[in-house]
Amino acid sequence: MNSAAKLRPVLFLVCLLSLSGCTQGDSYPNRPITLVCPWAAGGGTDRVSRQMAFYLEEELGQPVNVINATGGQGVTGHSRGLQAKPDGYTLSMMTLELSMLHWRGLTRLDWTDCAPLMSLNEDPAALFVRGDSKWKTEKELAASVVAEPGGLRASGTAALGAWHLALASWLISFDRTPSDVNWIPSQGANPSLQELLSGDIDIVCCSVPEARALLDAGQVRCLGIMSGREGTPLKLLNLKEIPSLDCELKGWRGLGVAKDTPAEIQETLVAALRRITNGETKVAGKTFPEFMDGEGFDRTSRPTTEFAAFLKKSDETFGELLGRDEFQEVASGPVGRMAFPATAFAMGGVSLLIVLLSGFPQRKLAGAAVSDSAVSTRQEVTTEKISDHNTPNYWLFASVVGSIVLFTLAGEFLGFVLSAGIILAGLSVLLGAKPHIAGLVTVVIVPVIYQLFVYVLRVPLPTGIVWW
Repeated sequence: MNSAAKLRPVLFLVCLLSLSGCTQGDSYPNRPITLVCPWAAGGGTDRVSRQMAFYLEEELGQPVNVINATGGQGVTGHSRGLQAKPDGYTLSMMTLELSMLHWRGLTRLDWTDCAPLMSLNEDPAALFVRGDSKWKTEKELAASVVAEPGGLRASGTAALGAWHLALASWLISFDRTPSDVNWIPSQGANPSLQELLSGDIDIVCCSVPEARALLDAGQVRCLGIMSGREGTPLKLLNLKEIPSLDCELKGWRGLGVAKDTPAEIQETLVAALRRITNGETKVAGKTFPEFMDGEGFDRTSRPTTEFAAFLKKSDETFGELLGRDEFQEVASGPVGRMAFPATAFAMGGVSLLIVLLSGFPQRKLAGAAVSDSAVSTRQEVTTEKISDHNTPNYWLFASVVGSIVLFTLAGEFLGFVLSAGIILAGLSVLLGAKPHIAGLVTVVIVPVIYQLFVYVLRVPLPTGIVWW
């Protein structure tokens, strides 16, 4: 049998494989949805995202999986959410950082790259110290800053993120500069609060709901809320009187999709969000507004048109704010945003060069030779047959590299099932498996992996082109 004939069973089974993991029907939605959160697990944005996912599942009848795409000071998550395929299966939990990242030269992405659906809440920044801290009031903390400029460390988010700008605004309000407190970048409020408890930093600037559990437990103390007016968040939280500071900066969260998402899909999502934010949808007997009130989140909600106008105004405001001289002193750190990718690329290049220079000697897949006295006749025959499949190492190396390139370039288009099936079947045949065995194993294993990740582990995989 020639090589083409041997491959026919594999090609046939791969064609069958392309239909695995697909859902019939053309109504939206008919498969799992991804909700991208640009900040770390445990923070306020993550908690709102995960609760919203539960309610969207109830409304849409499909799993909604939250992915924490952190890094790049918010660029990674916003890019992944808003630059995804515009089919409504990737939602983005947008935050205040979308209004400022492009002004800082970190990305070209801005609010015009999204189709805004609805805003969900707006929370003012607040100042927190440890529960046993020597600072009992905001004025005492300010006095320490004046007495020792640069002596205190603060965190809450990435450098020049929302909470960093809030702290800088507080410093400017009593004639200090943003650099008078050292900002330690982090992936969100939750890791920053843990650093505060461990004593590695002195101040955390974030919203009250993000610190609610630690605040109720007495592990942290809130010195002031940057609401610009008295009382609004205090009744909601049922806390002792906390002073409202003269400065004001609010973090907001809202849902959006890629800007070219079809209008009918946007309408379906907006209708679901309207029912959720109005309290018409219940999960475990609780509505979304009840969750927000119980956790202390503000729940100011803006419909699509109003949300778009809000995004435009916010973008203009931060363009002016980040252009001020005071904020030019705020450094994001000595390591640039391309340091890690450049280092990883350089190391990969060096590794590849070493492999190429070392050569690719022939290798027998059967393993090392053994003496005639140590093996049976049957083993010798088997070894002789397998050794007929001697494969140059460079072909094996090239096949692995080619598999990575194939999945990188075609995985999103072909989908996980088809691309992984082609790779697994091809590598199996190259390594000596019989074509019909390789095809059979592929058809069984790949769909099982797909179902396991999507429906059990709730990790979305690319579905690729639609075959129906």
